[in-house]
Amino acid sequence: MRYSAEHKKQTLAKVISAAGQVFRKEGYGGAGIDALTKAAGVTNGAFYGHFKTKGEAFRTALLAGMDELLQGIAALKTEQAGGWLKAFVSYYLGYKRICDLGDSCALPTLSADVMRSDEETRLAYTKELGRLAAEIADGLPEEAPDGSPGASPEDRALLLLALLTGGVTLARAVNDPALSEKIARLVEAEAVRKAGS
Repeated sequence: MRYSAEHKKQTLAKVISAAGQVFRKEGYGGAGIDALTKAAGVTNGAFYGHFKTKGEAFRTALLAGMDELLQGIAALKTEQAGGWLKAFVSYYLGYKRICDLGDSCALPTLSADVMRSDEETRLAYTKELGRLAAEIADGLPEEAPDGSPGASPEDRALLLLALLTGGVTLARAVNDPALSEKIARLVEAEAVRKAGS
């Protein structure tokens, strides 16, 4: 049976979404092809019809997750022009810190796997991280809020991403809800102070 182009497109989107959730929950090493196909509700044949390897599926899911973050930032900048940065940081350290791991952000959940991945994946990650930083920098003031010399919007955007990624990682790793909340509050205050809005 031949499937329409639209059906194939929908299947691919379903596989990418499911792969992103499985990789976030299980990590690259813990997610086998069977887990990916089961989560997507497709056969192994359907999976391999879209991806040659698990690594290719990981790279695609990773980039989709990073693009989702970029699109969210762009939307916030449009919807809340004056207060987008605080809204973004609060959301990231709030909901994205406590949601199901499969729904969390790709940066804190998948970056460690990227470090161990192939050069093609690392190159794609690097390029997408640059796009994220550029999107954030575009919404930051030219001058650093504390007057720090050399703290360009691009530098502050990278610092913001590093603070948020590290903050969420630590806050998710501890088993004490009060400590998790404290980490989130500390990172939020520093992130907004350093990035400026």
